[in-house]
Amino acid sequence: MRRPRNLKAPLHVAARAVKEITKLLHLEKGLSMTKIKMVIWILLLVFAVTGPGNLALGDQIADFGYDDYAAILRGFVDDEGSVNYRQLKADRSQLDSFCKSIGDLDRAKYYSWTDQGQIAFWINTYNALTLKAIIDNYPIKSSLLRTIKFPRNSIRQIPGVWDKLQFKVMGQKMTLDQIEHERLRAKFNEPRIHVGLVCAAMGCPPLRNTPYIGDKLSVQLDDQVRKFLSEPGKFRIDREKADVSLSSIFKWFGGDFIKTHLPSTGFGDHSDEIKASLNFISRYLPPEKAKYLRDGKYAVVFTDYDWSLNEHKPTTTTKPESK
Repeated sequence: MRRPRNLKAPLHVAARAVKEITKLLHLEKGLSMTKIKMVIWILLLVFAVTGPGNLALGDQIADFGYDDYAAILRGFVDDEGSVNYRQLKADRSQLDSFCKSIGDLDRAKYYSWTDQGQIAFWINTYNALTLKAIIDNYPIKSSLLRTIKFPRNSIRQIPGVWDKLQFKVMGQKMTLDQIEHERLRAKFNEPRIHVGLVCAAMGCPPLRNTPYIGDKLSVQLDDQVRKFLSEPGKFRIDREKADVSLSSIFKWFGGDFIKTHLPSTGFGDHSDEIKASLNFISRYLPPEKAKYLRDGKYAVVFTDYDWSLNEHKPTTTTKPESK
């Protein structure tokens, strides 16, 4: 969906410019009011002919919104968070439009948002640019060397996808790694970002099919945590074996949970990273499971990360046999 051009800013700038020019012309000796009015009318005529879209004005702020991104998520992401990359590649205009708006976003507008609004922007940006990286390389070409370790149909088959590919964000070239580590993790104390960021793999949290919004962010992230923990491959308690299985996300980023979630007691003799992660998880569990985690009498096992592409697989229907 194309957003209408914002006319309010340039019209405001033009009116202010005319006012300032009028003041300056009054200071010039020998200029009659008739000549002053003539100059003003010429300026207004130029403005009307060129139009606001052609003015190179430093304080004109480009419009920004999530309409295009919301349409992408509604149209190509199912309720399980899988993506129809084939169709998205064939109909990518809204994704390209949204990615362009990310690149053109004015920094002053970004800094006018709350922390929650900024976090929502970075999560949406990371996820949208990941979609772009996939369809730019779809169908994914696997290499013999990478296939030894990763699935053929995987984001890991795209060379430099996180640290080499660059995207324009607010006028600056950035990688996905920079967005995750130098913006989100470094600037904000919000470990729940790890259930919002989706790196196009089945081992990731599910891709939400609505954008993150600043004033709804906490509720949306809590919902993501619950969805993530409901999958046995991401979190599981096995009382018979006395072990707790955790996603490798908690192995890689457990330190991000320490500042807010490190408990003063409980959770066994595990490391601070694991204790903080388990304490965080326990807040989303029924009381009896939360108590089991606090007691700490279990081993912690990190599950293997599934790097298969989070691609929607259309269901096949069998034709009824003819009589």
